[in-house]
Amino acid sequence: MKSKILIAALFVAVTGTSSDAFSGEGHNHGDEGAAVANMNGPSRQPDGSVFLPKPAQRQIAVRTIVAKTDALPRTYALAGRVVMDPNSGGKVQALVEGRIEAGPGGLPVLGQSVKKGDVLAYVVPSADPIERSNQLAQLAELKAAMSLAAKRLARLRDLSDTVPRKEIEAAESELASLTARVKAVGGGLGSRDALVSPVSGAIALSNAVAGQVVDARELVFEIVDPRRMLVEAMAYDTDLASDISGASITAGNSRVPLEFIGAARRLREQALPLSFVATGEALERLAVGQPLEVYVQTRSTVTGIRVPAASVLKNPANQAIVWVKTAPERFEPRTVTVAPLDGLTVAVTSGLAAGERVATGAATLINQIR
Repeated sequence: MKSKILIAALFVAVTGTSSDAFSGEGHNHGDEGAAVANMNGPSRQPDGSVFLPKPAQRQIAVRTIVAKTDALPRTYALAGRVVMDPNSGGKVQALVEGRIEAGPGGLPVLGQSVKKGDVLAYVVPSADPIERSNQLAQLAELKAAMSLAAKRLARLRDLSDTVPRKEIEAAESELASLTARVKAVGGGLGSRDALVSPVSGAIALSNAVAGQVVDARELVFEIVDPRRMLVEAMAYDTDLASDISGASITAGNSRVPLEFIGAARRLREQALPLSFVATGEALERLAVGQPLEVYVQTRSTVTGIRVPAASVLKNPANQAIVWVKTAPERFEPRTVTVAPLDGLTVAVTSGLAAGERVATGAATLINQIR
């Protein structure tokens, strides 16, 4: 028993001692030990494959999936952009030329939530000085005539026993008319145009500053519902509109499905606009006017293997490759041809066989090993 313990201790002492302890003076071999140690680390092999030990795989979180051949929808990646849904968004424009004044809660800022019917700001109409003077003069004349009509009506009522009823009714009608005209002219001089929110949502555009002078029909605010917007894609193949089975976009790491609404009946810049509606919380990452790729799936299919888009990389020759795990600690690059699917995954149509294990997680790190 003691001999076994002694042998074990000697083994530990020998293996834990530096190689320099066994070298005489002037016989230190420098980096030979480091070179031996590097043989057990991640490295690129002469044939282009990568040797990656198990500890290193766990450290960089390597994940693989088994390739499976399937019939996948033929997909086209179209250029698109986010547009405002006219049923859930709106624009606030000035009806008259004038000066901006803050509303009851102050001027709204970008991103602020508003409700339908909220007064966002006021526009105080600006009038020509001569025109305003004429209105004030007209108001003074109307007030004087109203005062005389009120006195005349009072006298006629005092003589109601001797004055015909029709004269009293005529005086009452004249006084009511003058009162309404005074109210209309006076209200026009001191009125403000209220800019009211037409829908509930968030402020997407604000051109309002206190004291700013705006023209009639000038856009002051734009309001959108961040959870309901439209996506417009441009198709250069007009036959595509009759073969659409679904569509999607990507917002960060999320896939947002789209519902096809319809296609325009007029070309725009030699392309056919396609309209899709999108809903969901993931849309809050998008902004109106933002360009994006729209992945349109058709009813026709293509045979391929679905893999994450992050698994497809580029080699020094700028070819699309994936890394295939051929042994527990060995990965080989495979040149492949791919087709789009939904933005998060792609279809490998050639270069990969069913049953092979494709690196997904940390594929970029594997590609960087030299």
